Amino acid sequence: MPLSEHEQRMLEQMERALYAEDPKFATALEGNGLRTYTRRRAYQAVAGFLVGIALLMAGMVAQQIWVSVVGFLVMLGCAVLAVTGWRKAPKPGEQPAAGAPHTRRQTRPKRSMMDRIEQRWQRRRDEQGGR
Repeated sequence: MPLSEHEQRMLEQMERALYAEDPKFATALEGNGLRTYTRRRAYQAVAGFLVGIALLMAGMVAQQIWVSVVGFLVMLGCAVLAVTGWRKAPKPGEQPAAGAPHTRRQTRPKRSMMDRIEQRWQRRRDEQGGR
């Protein structure tokens, strides 16, 4: 549901006030920060994967099985890191909500445990009163 003009103006005023009060924090909340972080994480995963290949080959040449196993584990860990980072990356042109982690879909709003207990209690009372 789009925001009304009044709500958009209020949001813009709050953004300007945030930038004026703490520009470093406001910049950290922008969507580009997540994209940059994800890109950096992917580069680190690729570099780690290459180090893992080097360890694997060095272990084979030196006939040290444990070095090869460590190299394989490094490769596996970096591949997992790259894939999970890639899934969390925002799509081009997509802006995640400021300060909120990017999620593909939200099934239902999170409720506190007390809200759920209270709703169950209310249902039980309604069921007992209807009998």
